Amino acid sequence: MLRPAHRYRSEDEDSARWTGFPFRDGDIVISTRSKSGTTWMQMICALLVLGTPELPAPLTVLSPWLDWLVEPRDEVFDRLAAQPHRRFIKTHTPLDGVPLDPRVHYVVVARHPLDLAVSLYHQASNLDRARLAELVGAPAPTGPPRPRQTVEQWLPSWMDREVDPRAELDSLPGVMMHLSDAWARRHEPNIALVHYDDLLADLGGEMRRLAERWGITVPPERWPELVEAATFGQMRARADQLAPDRLGVLRDRRAFFRQGGSGQGRDLLDSTTRARYRKRTEALAPPDLLDWLHR
Repeated sequence: MLRPAHRYRSEDEDSARWTGFPFRDGDIVISTRSKSGTTWMQMICALLVLGTPELPAPLTVLSPWLDWLVEPRDEVFDRLAAQPHRRFIKTHTPLDGVPLDPRVHYVVVARHPLDLAVSLYHQASNLDRARLAELVGAPAPTGPPRPRQTVEQWLPSWMDREVDPRAELDSLPGVMMHLSDAWARRHEPNIALVHYDDLLADLGGEMRRLAERWGITVPPERWPELVEAATFGQMRARADQLAPDRLGVLRDRRAFFRQGGSGQGRDLLDSTTRARYRKRTEALAPPDLLDWLHR
């Protein structure tokens, strides 16, 4: 049995759920940090695998988050076992926490950490905490919500936090650990890295690159329709079908697709804080990864 090197756990995730998963030849595992393009990559996979924008089920049903404790593990396994097409499965677990099978393709999407953090900040206010607590069997939140910092105040504090990256995967150390692990494996034939900014700049080119890498043939006349369906505007327009909200944890599904741009995080920092960010990331990741990530 394939066993990952590390186990990652939080209040609502457990990477041990991957242990014993019956992979098939050609399965695709999408490994990302939160707010780094997970749903975007799931949609790209759906379009390439199914060959049509007309999905047979909501995206989160087609591409379940296997680590999520909210859904019983056996139900997720059974749903995937019943799929006749090539499977594409979501995880927020780094690759060293997932069984690495040579028959399976793994894709890691990287986003500038400051942009990721800004999206995390806004996502926090769109989560229904009471519903999430109900789903994981935790006590419901009580009392009035605490006053919240502005994003301009919060971002430097997120950047400076000293935490265990394996316990706080959405911290800056956690983000850089996830990406550093993937970067070290990037030359392996079944592991692909995708930069969020490359999807923004050349969505069609990146989709073609992945299709070739995964051995997927798309008729030339189908490409314009498939690429258009993967654009941010089209996905936001279909939020009810595409947002990862099968069990009602989002207050507003359209708000999940808030902006999708690049550069917003850097624009919120002054020159001194940007310099501090650069110094901090230099201590967390290799220079060639930072050059690629920050270009």
